[in-house]
Amino acid sequence: MRCDLVIFDNDGVLVDSESISNRLLAAYLTELGHPTSYEDSIREYMGSAMHRIHDLVWERTGRRLPADFDDVFHGRVFAAFERELKAVPGVGNVLEKLVADGVPFCVASSGSHERIRVGHRTTGLDRWFDDSRIFSSEDVGRGKPAPDLFLHAAERMGVAPERCVVVEDSPLGVRAAVAAGMEVYGFTAMTPAARLAEADQLFSDMGELADLLV
Repeated sequence: MRCDLVIFDNDGVLVDSESISNRLLAAYLTELGHPTSYEDSIREYMGSAMHRIHDLVWERTGRRLPADFDDVFHGRVFAAFERELKAVPGVGNVLEKLVADGVPFCVASSGSHERIRVGHRTTGLDRWFDDSRIFSSEDVGRGKPAPDLFLHAAERMGVAPERCVVVEDSPLGVRAAVAAGMEVYGFTAMTPAARLAEADQLFSDMGELADLLV
């Protein structure tokens, strides 16, 4: 599809952060008395805004997470990012091609602005994304799977939803893009294809994405 805007999810699509953050999330929830495996975290929380994690724990246990949960978790994540985080292989080539073809792009992530920026600085992706191209669930009332974040990004970028393509790796993100009326390509590097079945196209290697966006 020739589109007017490509909207990238961040974690797992631009930066290879899902294994890091879900390992730490599972460990922290378990530490707090909510036994959670890495596989549980991937299945239940991948692609979630922080408020959704709080809501799910409350619904399932009747217990609130600590008031400083977000700050402690992000501190652990950011420290691990500094040691371990890398860009998703091939994503730089995709961004270079979009620039060469004159196709605008941005990022719309469930993560906070700080998380996005830390990840981009660490991996060198900050050269591609200035403040005008970064959108977070912090900017809207509801995170994915609500369509609000993607619709907000499209509006700010001046592009109609039906002219946008979203690149996502989580079921929540795919559902949000579909609800926004956007075409969506599902990245299956970490997520089984069956869980992204609502996507218009599926791909497993970032090298395939450039051809899909032609």
